[in-house]
Amino acid sequence: MQRRSGTATMAAALCGLRGLLVAARWAVGSTRPLGRPVPPGTRLLGQSCRRAAEPGAGPGPRGRGLPEGVEYIPTRKKGKNPMKPVGVAWYSLYARTRLGYLFYQWQVRKARERYPHGHSVPQPCHFPGVKILPIPVLSNNYSYLVIDTGSGQAAVIDPSDPLAVQAAIEEEGVMLEAIFCTHKHWDHSGGNTALRQQHGSCKVYGSTLDAIPELTHPLADREKVSVGCLTFEALATPGHTVGHMVYVLDGEPFGGPPCLFSGDLLFLAGCGRLFEGSPETMLASLDMAVSLGEDTLLWPGHEYALECLTFAILLELDNPALEQKLLWAAQQRQEKRSTCPSTLGEEQTYNPFLRTHRPELQAALGLWQGGGEHPDAFRARVLKEVRRRKDLFKAT
Repeated sequence: MQRRSGTATMAAALCGLRGLLVAARWAVGSTRPLGRPVPPGTRLLGQSCRRAAEPGAGPGPRGRGLPEGVEYIPTRKKGKNPMKPVGVAWYSLYARTRLGYLFYQWQVRKARERYPHGHSVPQPCHFPGVKILPIPVLSNNYSYLVIDTGSGQAAVIDPSDPLAVQAAIEEEGVMLEAIFCTHKHWDHSGGNTALRQQHGSCKVYGSTLDAIPELTHPLADREKVSVGCLTFEALATPGHTVGHMVYVLDGEPFGGPPCLFSGDLLFLAGCGRLFEGSPETMLASLDMAVSLGEDTLLWPGHEYALECLTFAILLELDNPALEQKLLWAAQQRQEKRSTCPSTLGEEQTYNPFLRTHRPELQAALGLWQGGGEHPDAFRARVLKEVRRRKDLFKAT
C-alpha cells in the first residue's frame, strides 16, 4: 500500500513537471517566436515582475563604490537556499566577519535537526583502487571523501560538517591525509579546524587568495598533489571568489575518467554566483573546466539540479536533452537520491552557462553580437544575462 502511494506521488510530480513544460511552451513558443520582444507589461512564465535597472540608470548600489567586477544582486525576501537573499552588504558580513561563521554554525545545527541522515542518499562511485563517497551535508551541500583503497589513505573535498565527514572516515576505516578546499565560504571550509584537531598530520590545501581556515599548504594554478596513489591537480577558477580553485583527480592510473570536484564553479545545469568576479572572469574559468574533456565526471558542491534545470528549461523550451534530464532529476530527488555525477559532455547539452556560444540561447535572451564585438566579449555578455535571470529566478 505504501509502495503504491509512493509511486502515485512520484507520478504526480512527474506529471506536474510535464505540465510545466507544456505551459511554458504555450506561454512562450505558441505566442511568439523565440527571442522576439513581447509587449510592455507582459509577464512570461518564470520571469520576475521586477526588472533590473540598466547600468547607470538612476540611483542604486552601482554608484556606491563596489569593488571592480562585483555586480549588485537584488535581495529577495524568501528562498530555500540560505545564501540566496544576498546583497553586497550581506555578502561582506558573511564572507569577512565572525557573523558569517555564527550563521554557518546555525546552518549546521538546523540541517542536523532536519536531515539527521543527510539531505540525500549517498551513492559511492568505485574504480579499481579508488572510491569516491559523496557526503550530503547542510541542506544541499556535498563534501567528498576520496579513498585510495589500496593504502587506506584518503582526502576530503570541502568538509562542511566535520561530524558527518568524521563519521564517514570512521565507517570507511581510512586515514585522512588531506583536505582540499575550493574556497573560503563557511559552507565549504567550516569543518577544517575540527578535522585538523582530530587528524593532526592532515594537510589543508587551497588558494592564498581566499581566507581558508587552517590553510597549511597553499597551491598555485596547475600544481599537483599526491595522496597515496591518488593525484589531484589544482586549477585556479576565479569568479565566485577571487581564490576559487577546483580539483581534478587523475583517473588514468585506475582506468577511469578524470573527476572534477567543482565546488561552486559549476553545478549540474548551473554555475556559482559572481560574488567576487566579472562575467569575463567566470567565462574563462568555465571554459577551462570544459577543456578537461567530455568524459570528465562532474562532482559539484551543491545539490541544485532541480532548481537549475527548471530555470534552464524556461530558456530553451525545445531542448530534448534538457527535458529528459529534468524528468530524470525529478525522479532522483523524489527518492532523495543524489543527482551527481554528471559529465562535462552532458552538461554542454543543457547547462545554459556552458552554452553561451549557442545561437538558440542567445536568441532566447534577445541578444545579438555587435559589429566588431569580440566573440568572447559577446559570450561574457550572454553569461551575465543568464546569471542575472538566474539570480532573480524563484523556483516554486
